Amino acid sequence: MLIEIDEGSGFCFGVTTAIKKAEEELAKSESLYCLGDIVHNGKEVERLKKMGLRTVEHADLDTLHDTQMLLRAHGEPPQTYAKAKDQNIRLIDATCPVVLNLQKRIRKAYEEGGQIVIYGKNGHAEVVGLVGQTDGTAIVIENLDDAKQLDFSNDIQLFSQTTKSLEGFREIVKYIEENMQDGARFNYFDTICRRVANRIPNIRNFASQHDVILFVCGKKSSNGKVLYNECLSINPHTYMIDDPSEIDFRWFDQVETVGICGATSTPKWLMEDCKKKIEHEKT
Repeated sequence: MLIEIDEGSGFCFGVTTAIKKAEEELAKSESLYCLGDIVHNGKEVERLKKMGLRTVEHADLDTLHDTQMLLRAHGEPPQTYAKAKDQNIRLIDATCPVVLNLQKRIRKAYEEGGQIVIYGKNGHAEVVGLVGQTDGTAIVIENLDDAKQLDFSNDIQLFSQTTKSLEGFREIVKYIEENMQDGARFNYFDTICRRVANRIPNIRNFASQHDVILFVCGKKSSNGKVLYNECLSINPHTYMIDDPSEIDFRWFDQVETVGICGATSTPKWLMEDCKKKIEHEKT
């Protein structure tokens, strides 16, 4: 049985940089705080925890003083920076450059006025940081039905969370263009990260080449859910697992090829562990 790991799967640039910064700081000190899970993968979080990375939430910030804290790739709203300054917390800012640029663009658009709309997932860490650039006034839409509730008599400036679907974004743009009222202006900015967006056609192609697909992904990963569903739409024998212990070897009965892939938050070492477990069981 052939087992292949998708070369295009694994950490995106932003996550890779954040983890590298965490490892560098932990090499110099015994512990480091991180605001929120550094990546939406429990196994990688656990690995870094053993090295001294301590995850805290926003509710914990009042208890931290005179220490250092890493900001993950998703980015943070301005209030977090202000809070850290007040409490003498040295920030190690690992915000993804793509996200950081988007934050600046949204802030500028907000200062110019108009209705700021963000296509993204409500409550997602990146989206919280984006809405924070508008002092909490931006409207978040998750789908076309949400877009239908917008005020089309008012100017609209549309942005997107970096990891959203290009197809979904274009569908929303088309609907808004068709419904804007006379005198109101509509500007949209395709701010979707191509490194992430390009994974959809690539992973669909990968899923078509194998009898069974193991999609390795943390349960919290929104990007993982999207990519998993893309695989499933191409290959009905696609299974989402969090780690090797969830592998059911009955999936491989009379199977010639197995493909292993994952989300932008899935470490390569975890996919390798899954491959090794199958090889061990089948030899």
